[in-house]
Amino acid sequence: MNKKYLIAGIAVLALGGSLYWWKQKPAGPRFENAQVTRGNIAITVEATGTVQPENRLEIKPPVAGRIDEVLVQEGALVRKGQILAWMSSTERAALLDAARANGTAEYARWSELYKATPIMSPLAGTLILKNIEPGQTVTNADAILVLSNRLTVKAQVDETDIAQIGLGKDVSITLDAYAKEKIPGKVSLIAFEATTTNNITTYIVDATPAEQPTFMRSGMTATVNFIIEKKDNVLLVANSALQEEEGQVSVRTRNAEGKPRKVSVKTGLTDGKNTEILEGLSEGQEVLIPLMAAEEDGKAGNPFMPSRKRR
Repeated sequence: MNKKYLIAGIAVLALGGSLYWWKQKPAGPRFENAQVTRGNIAITVEATGTVQPENRLEIKPPVAGRIDEVLVQEGALVRKGQILAWMSSTERAALLDAARANGTAEYARWSELYKATPIMSPLAGTLILKNIEPGQTVTNADAILVLSNRLTVKAQVDETDIAQIGLGKDVSITLDAYAKEKIPGKVSLIAFEATTTNNITTYIVDATPAEQPTFMRSGMTATVNFIIEKKDNVLLVANSALQEEEGQVSVRTRNAEGKPRKVSVKTGLTDGKNTEILEGLSEGQEVLIPLMAAEEDGKAGNPFMPSRKRR
């Protein structure tokens, strides 16, 4: 009897295990639909940087004295030789103060006899800093005004990417303060000397806007995308739809019966999200993206998709 019960128990366990395995057995592959679209694609190198004047010029008073009048405000566009402010030397300021005590006529007489000193712009540019107000006492060592001929973004580019960047290459600049605004520009300067911080070697690359927007300010943090290669109006497919086996790239579409089938394709540029299709697909064609819950048996998933770190 005990032997019969043992055999019966083993049979029940085997049946239960079979049923559990059958329930846990994964269903066939599942897919979601996507379409081949037409659009633009670009290979870029991203770097962060800071907005700084390309040429920063500090203007200092020609003599020590007192500021009489300031004629410009920050952000003003000035021309070379333009008078930015008037000031009195220390001697003229003392003389006028004494004359003022003797009445308006006396003050006006000495104001005409002893002319004020102009502070002029040595170059054309934008006034980015004003450190003076009327009545302020200054010395000829004080930087009272700061000019910039134009603003540029000084980006830190990793040495592994510097070979892809060249003078005159197109860039797209995004300011952290105005994240929705894309500012087109070009590479205007590549540093010859590197900077090493925490064993990371970078080069300073100047990205200059084609047209400086009015909201751009010195000191702003910016992200620069250096455009290495780009193509417009090309066929694109999501990288997750692509599969590579033995050097051959393919996608899945549906046949006449609605079942998945492989189609070989020839690819071009990829930006990490989408890939250019050169041959094998047409605009608007439906492709299938496999849905994968997780990678199994240590095998990599789609080679065109970034791998996930295991926890």
